[in-house]
Amino acid sequence: MSTVLTAKDVYEAQRETLKLTWLAGHAGSERLLELATARFPGMALVGHLNFVHPNRVQVIGVGELSYLNEHITPLARKEAIANIFSCASSAIVILANNEAPSDEMKAAAEATSMPLFGSPLPSPRLIHDLQFYLARALAEREILHGVFMEVMGLGVFLMGESGIGKSELALELLSRGHRLIADDACEFFRVGPDALQGRCPDILCDFLEVRGLGILNVRAMFGETAVRHEKTLHLIVRLKDLALNPQASIDRLQAEQKTRSILGIDVAEVVLFVAPGRNLAVLVEVATRGHILRRRGINALEDFVRRQQLAMRTP
Repeated sequence: MSTVLTAKDVYEAQRETLKLTWLAGHAGSERLLELATARFPGMALVGHLNFVHPNRVQVIGVGELSYLNEHITPLARKEAIANIFSCASSAIVILANNEAPSDEMKAAAEATSMPLFGSPLPSPRLIHDLQFYLARALAEREILHGVFMEVMGLGVFLMGESGIGKSELALELLSRGHRLIADDACEFFRVGPDALQGRCPDILCDFLEVRGLGILNVRAMFGETAVRHEKTLHLIVRLKDLALNPQASIDRLQAEQKTRSILGIDVAEVVLFVAPGRNLAVLVEVATRGHILRRRGINALEDFVRRQQLAMRTP
């Protein structure tokens, strides 16, 4: 699942951060700003004025204005401005450095319904901030069923069949000082080549549903520090019913590190078996500690095997 934005969405989201002013082309407020790879592979989302491979957001800075005003003829400038604002693959044009738009630019923006924004910020700052914002806003997304928690500073996603006890486990983790991010539905999106960010849909923020107790407002019950809006995903904990899984089939040594692919990124996964008397909250904490140690290069199984091999070689 991917997201599309309109020019109006970008303006409203970044108006204060980038100090944007809508100069002309208000009729183009619904122009779509899609993923760069959606229909025009290889084209960047945002960058300096580019006539050959137009960007989704064309930024005109001091150098670009100097080229248009001083290095080409008036006729060529008129044609260049017409091409900028009539480009079907572009959605927004931004003038940086508080530069005033020429009458030609305003007329072209109005004629083609191309939104023309202005900003006092320098063009490199505009491009950097917009690239960061758009990469997140237009990232590929997937909604998964489960409970997303922050445990010991790591993002831990609790998965399992409906009714297996994910919300009850989350409630116990909350009572032990950990934090809730999302219950029931968590939206994951790529923020890098090997990184996933998880967030709670706005309508579900702060709420946790527990069978027998109903809907709980975690923020009101446990305090402001018990919830957060989003977190990088580090570990998946999958809950399984021990009664439905023969013990003979369980890898007790966990010799192979399991992973699960989400949006093309492999995430470490641990399977915990649910049975009467098992303290799952402690097991989740220990699984998280174990994942932290593996990230530091410490593997308990390898140390154990090494010690056994040394003992067998010793006379």
